[in-house]
Amino acid sequence: MASNVNPTVRRRRLGQELRRLRELKGMTAEEVAERLLVSQSKISRLENGRRSISQRDVRDLCGVYEVEDHRIVDSLMQMAKDSRQQGWWHAYGDIPYSVYIGLETDAASLRVYEPQVVSGLLQTRAYAEAMITGALPETTPTDIEKRVQVRMRRQDRINAPESPLRLWAVLDEAALRRVVGGRQLMIEQLEHLVEVSQLPHVTVQVMPFTMGAHPGVNGQYAVLEFPDAADSSVVYIEGVTSDLYLEKAHDVQKYSVMYEHLRAQALNADQTRQFITDIAKGYAKPSA
Repeated sequence: MASNVNPTVRRRRLGQELRRLRELKGMTAEEVAERLLVSQSKISRLENGRRSISQRDVRDLCGVYEVEDHRIVDSLMQMAKDSRQQGWWHAYGDIPYSVYIGLETDAASLRVYEPQVVSGLLQTRAYAEAMITGALPETTPTDIEKRVQVRMRRQDRINAPESPLRLWAVLDEAALRRVVGGRQLMIEQLEHLVEVSQLPHVTVQVMPFTMGAHPGVNGQYAVLEFPDAADSSVVYIEGVTSDLYLEKAHDVQKYSVMYEHLRAQALNADQTRQFITDIAKGYAKPSA
């Protein structure tokens, strides 16, 4: 696969274009489904980029929408072909959150709030292994190692020499207090957190317990933004059996405003580094 082709992002762009063509034609998804003798849910999945789009699908839809410009059809057909290629993450087998990885791989910036654990992009290998083992007790050692490798590979975006991911993470104090894998492991994880937070494109803030109720009490979420203006921002909410992706402008705006409140209420970057350092020192003291 060519390094500049991200199948997840290509599917999103293609889906957005197909939706635009449908709306220009003044047709509903139900009407299109009836014309093609398929389910309405298939049309919806094609448009939201959650399903692979074949060149035949593109050809049939362009026929329904009466697209006469062959250059447009050829461009959409090429996007469909690219969208069926595999990203780097497919080499690790069936990854439940592969759609998210595809989006994260192409994102320009990521704003994330984590109430329970250290964000995946900021985890050490040892912390990631202990976290995955504890969170998924029925997972085999082989699958645990695969998930750890994927998590470490995702961190390449932060360490990229050119165009690294702009990461802003707000962590609840609980994520720092939860002892994952033992006290020494936590010391190493917190020291790593302080180190990474000093990168110019990474900002880490802590929401202390003393803040009380705040806009993040409803749980974890992330906001991804992309370098191409044609790619709308996405709010990602992780679930146990399925994940939620919000792309409507008013949903993204609501979560973005909520994130601004989180950033304003959390400790600033310098205060956060001192706060994390103090907690790490507490782990270094002999337990009672």
